Amino acid sequence: MTELILLGTGGGPSPKRTRSAPAQAVVVGGRTYVIDCGNGVGRQLRLAGIGLHTIRAVAVTHHHSDHNADLGTLLHLSWCANLSTPVDVIGPKPLASMMDAFLAFAEVDIATRMADEGRPGLAPLIRTQEVDKPGIVFEDERVRITAATVRHPPMNAYAYRIDTDDRSIVISGDTAPCRSLVELARGADVLVHEVMMTSRIGAVLGAATNGRRLREHLIASHTDVGALGAIAAAAGVGTLVLSHFVPGDAGIGDAEWAAGVDADGSGFEGRVVVGRDLARV
Repeated sequence: MTELILLGTGGGPSPKRTRSAPAQAVVVGGRTYVIDCGNGVGRQLRLAGIGLHTIRAVAVTHHHSDHNADLGTLLHLSWCANLSTPVDVIGPKPLASMMDAFLAFAEVDIATRMADEGRPGLAPLIRTQEVDKPGIVFEDERVRITAATVRHPPMNAYAYRIDTDDRSIVISGDTAPCRSLVELARGADVLVHEVMMTSRIGAVLGAATNGRRLREHLIASHTDVGALGAIAAAAGVGTLVLSHFVPGDAGIGDAEWAAGVDADGSGFEGRVVVGRDLARV
């Protein structure tokens, strides 16, 4: 049985009061596959009852800090929690040099624990794979992960589809509406899609010294809630899950988010889930 856990559903780099940073876990047959590693992902996994030693693969959609801030930390803490099997680490360039830099950063702790606690090395457990084009990026006997390029300028960004024996789950990452995501999600059981309520982003921009430029980025690189129904309908997905909420701390209720999905009159007839941290879908 395949289970999807929303570990963190907030959007943007600053910590939120009501939502953790972006991360998802797909659990299949006692193995865990993590998509994105925002700040605090290790603790969110434990709050979800998932053992860090069960992680088999980690994929990051792109290198904005709300999606990769705890990538190295998750692997390090999993190693401290008795991870003993290799983990495939997948993401856009320069992933390999980033992982090398993290291992250098953690060298003192790693060396001390190897000598003092008898732990094996961490570096041999990390198998880095840089994604530079769409296609299958990971496969084992439980899952197949396929990447598609999405529209999140100026970043090199990907969405991922996780196919198992009983479910298909697509994680959009950050993206403006684009055909490649619709094609990746075609016929999927679940589409987890980022969401922005453009009419309410004043809550994000108000305190920002770079407000004008930030607004330009948000409009060009993200998806308004009113476009999600059409995207989900075009892909023919069964369930649309809203996540990576922008704004995330504006006091917008679930009913308002859900009502916005079909504001364009798309006629999406599937299930709409307003994501919450630690929700199981």
